[in-house]
Amino acid sequence: MADEEENVETTDEAAPEAPEAVEEAPAVEEAPAEEPAAEAEEAPAAVPEEPAEPEEILSPKEARKRSRSIHTGEDGPTRSGEDRATQRVEKRRANAQARSRRRSQERAKRGEPGQGTPAAEREPGVRKTQLGTVVSDKADKTITVRVDIVRRHRRYDKVVRQSATVHAHDEQNEASAGDVVRVVESRPLSRLKRWRLVEVVEKSR
Repeated sequence: MADEEENVETTDEAAPEAPEAVEEAPAVEEAPAEEPAAEAEEAPAAVPEEPAEPEEILSPKEARKRSRSIHTGEDGPTRSGEDRATQRVEKRRANAQARSRRRSQERAKRGEPGQGTPAAEREPGVRKTQLGTVVSDKADKTITVRVDIVRRHRRYDKVVRQSATVHAHDEQNEASAGDVVRVVESRPLSRLKRWRLVEVVEKSR
């Protein structure tokens, strides 16, 4: 009998402990609820970012072509020929001003003098002169002069004689065939003339 009483007491003592175990069970169940949050944080990192596409670089001509190809379907205002001409002139003037501004900025970057600085005075170079014999004076205001060139060959030390024929401008028709004249180079006066008569050194007999 005493043993049965002890068993009953032990069972009575174990009974109050059951609610405590029930209270601890929900605490264990709460732990898995935090795992999906951790998975949600890891999910964006796992997706690789797509590389940004490089922007297409178009030349000015291609960009203008593409802008013209995009047509809205609306007709522009009707313009007369004079209006088109004036707008064209204004556009060209604006483009010229933009070009001049850009070039002045580039000159300033390079350290070159701008428009405010006067340009240096141009000094004319030394013009060549030749002494030759008049071969022909048939053309009007033009003489054909043979220039004799005498030089020593630099390797063989032999005297080499050469001649060249030039056309010179004779404004007053002073020289005649056989005269020894002095000519000086000048700007192009015609298709062949690049020389001008300076003086008649010796008249022919």
